[in-house]
Amino acid sequence: MNNCRIVITGMGVISPIGEGISNFWEAVLSGKSGIREVQAFDTARFRTHNGAEVINFDVKNYLNCPSVEKMGRASQFAIAATKSAIEDANIDPEMIRKSNIGVSLGTTMGEIQEEEKVSKIWVESGVDKVPANHFLQYPCGNIPRNVAAVFGLHGPNLMVPTACASGNYAIGYAFDMLKEGKADFMIAGGVDPFSRVAFTGFNRLLSVAPETCQPFDGERKGMIVGEGAGILVMETLESAKKRGASIYAEVLGYGLGCDAHHMTTPHPEGYGGARAIKAALDCAGVTIEDIDYISAHGTGTKENDRIETKIIKKVFKERAKEVPMSSIKSMIGHTMGAASAIEAVLCALVVKNNKIPPTINFKIPDPECDLDYVPNVYRECKVDVALSNAYAFGGNDAALLIGKYQE
Repeated sequence: MNNCRIVITGMGVISPIGEGISNFWEAVLSGKSGIREVQAFDTARFRTHNGAEVINFDVKNYLNCPSVEKMGRASQFAIAATKSAIEDANIDPEMIRKSNIGVSLGTTMGEIQEEEKVSKIWVESGVDKVPANHFLQYPCGNIPRNVAAVFGLHGPNLMVPTACASGNYAIGYAFDMLKEGKADFMIAGGVDPFSRVAFTGFNRLLSVAPETCQPFDGERKGMIVGEGAGILVMETLESAKKRGASIYAEVLGYGLGCDAHHMTTPHPEGYGGARAIKAALDCAGVTIEDIDYISAHGTGTKENDRIETKIIKKVFKERAKEVPMSSIKSMIGHTMGAASAIEAVLCALVVKNNKIPPTINFKIPDPECDLDYVPNVYRECKVDVALSNAYAFGGNDAALLIGKYQE
């Protein structure tokens, strides 16, 4: 890999608290909650009834294309966020035509809503009544393919299905592609739609909070299922300077790790998460002394928050209580494959604006979670480097480092 620097020049976001960068940023700083009663389906038979959905989303607000309107919700989210990011990066159609632009996305459930449609028709009417196009829509690899097809992007194309850490995995892949000169630009991020399958699964695991998400709070009761998409336009600094692009932030590096322990429970010592952070620090050439903010995975479950706190103490040692750490899952729920991608967008905004979002719904401290979680009110302070943690089922962990752009 060469020593070129990788920067973020465009971003797009679809979230339960707002679509578009300015709406999202304003909502995050104000501590707005996108958690409410589920509208997508009847939850009467479930243990819990709240979720974090993107209300009134309409892909026609982004582009008028009949073929896109027929796609699944995940593809529509990804396409909408990509369009916003490309426009934000000021990449025109002629530049797209001449450039080698790749797509790398992460997901947990993919086009699961399309699979639910197939199952419903199959059960009610028989497999021969399922339209052929339904079978073609739900493989998760179709999502980046659809993005590439809509915008004419002919570079590397990849879907990373490493669940709740997949956004960081996808951004890491994009980082490598650019470093190795295998792409001129990369569209990178993650996406997931709200689904009955995810809602059912996490309810069966007794992981869902009855009302809201309270990361690191002493009375936290679990996560809230969400949905959304986060997209970054990434390119080399040389490319950005050459075309006079505005720069949000620099992607300094990333690191991966695996607990190799259990499908749903994190390792009691947080091996994978700690390994990922250390690998990211090595990749970026920075130390724990350089980290000014941590975007926590912070799901709101008893065990995950306790172990994440333990990981930060293990890696940061005496600095652990000095570094502010917050979780926006308290506002947008757990958006699955979109989570770390949306949080990458967040970190770019944090280092650019020197403002740290709060962890809302924080009321009662937990003796085992005793770090600075920026409770309830956003904070202004200088942030040069932000760390974003992402931990997934199977112990697949990824850490991303975003830095303030400096000449």
